Amino acid sequence: MLDIAFIRHNTDLVRAAITNKRVDLDLDALLAADKERREVLAKLEQRRARKNEIASLIPKASKEDRPRLIEEGKAVKLEVEQLEPAVAQVQKTFDGLMLRVPSIPRPEVPIGVGEEDNVEIRKVGTPREFAFKPKDHVELMTLHKMVNWDGPRKFAGGRSYALTGTGALLELAVTRLAVDTLVERGLTIVVPPVMVKERAMVGTGFFPLGTEEAYAITADELYLVGTSEVPLVSLHCDDTLDPAQLPIRYAGISNCFRREAGAYGKDTKGLYRVHQFTKVEQVIFCVPDEEVAEKEHYQLLGNAEAILAKLEIPYRVAIACTGEIGLGQTRKHEVESWMPGRNDGKGAYNETHSCSTLGDFQARRSNIRLRMPDGSLGYPYTLNNTAIASPRILIPLLENHQNADGSITLPKALVPYMNGVEVLRPKV
Repeated sequence: MLDIAFIRHNTDLVRAAITNKRVDLDLDALLAADKERREVLAKLEQRRARKNEIASLIPKASKEDRPRLIEEGKAVKLEVEQLEPAVAQVQKTFDGLMLRVPSIPRPEVPIGVGEEDNVEIRKVGTPREFAFKPKDHVELMTLHKMVNWDGPRKFAGGRSYALTGTGALLELAVTRLAVDTLVERGLTIVVPPVMVKERAMVGTGFFPLGTEEAYAITADELYLVGTSEVPLVSLHCDDTLDPAQLPIRYAGISNCFRREAGAYGKDTKGLYRVHQFTKVEQVIFCVPDEEVAEKEHYQLLGNAEAILAKLEIPYRVAIACTGEIGLGQTRKHEVESWMPGRNDGKGAYNETHSCSTLGDFQARRSNIRLRMPDGSLGYPYTLNNTAIASPRILIPLLENHQNADGSITLPKALVPYMNGVEVLRPKV
């Protein structure tokens, strides 16, 4: 959420962000609601002040003046009672529009519409050239009996699955490798709630525009999160932090849930796009300084790359264009892992991680304040990055390390987490 004073004085900049981020918002309607809100509120405050003034004058008034003051007091009271709902209504309109205002992309963010407009920064590792026809992850996991494909879909619906045997152990191993890497790098591990109130979804910017992607538990007015970013940021809602506490670096481990409402008929095969997954998410709170935030951003990105290096997966890093970054993001890098089985077996880089800077967007919405050195109140910046998300990460892990006989040679860093097993053999 941007400061309304900033919006008033930078309308061209905000209008460009709305256009380039493809946000459905009428800025003129917001500015009109802001003007009306201020006018009605000023009138209400003036009439309240007169009401209080009359109340103080009546006890001191003469017998001649008292009836007039009493009548005026009644009239002013009626005006106040009529203005209060009007103020509440225009405030509601104003607040609803403000929640749709996007943050301003950083200058380095390319203007574009979709992922084809993202700009590649670098490639790390070389995609493997197989001396045999490689299998995709569906074939490999079926061969190794890592997944029960059909059973869950009978009772849980499409895009459901159950990791079994080695598949379940592999997810746990990859997750623990990611956790240990982050602990070594100074992050605090958190296992947060995955059911949250609407306030948390609004505060982190996932509502109102992403409501259709969340699963709702209507009886309890709760929502299942699509990332532990939501509860990790919300841990400090309504808090006033001290700069000495910062940076706060969290790594959340949680199940995540996403309806994939906008992906009907897309990526229905295998485990690339599913409704439930396990994720380790990094979240940072830092002082409101662009240089500090940039440093934290690239440290987060480095953490994700370190995990991919341990898993020996080739990948590329791209900076996302304006049409691909979210409402609150000012900068986002996507990390795309090489998946030999994608693109009809031709292979493709596909997103497995994203690293985002959000400025004070989430802090403002979540009422997370910062006591500045001069005693004034500001807002901390927040950042986030995927450390690992499974089962998607299992796709490049299995496909890149397969052998001609269907076996899978595990990366050395993963072997200790798989009880010393170096090679996974197909199940008979």
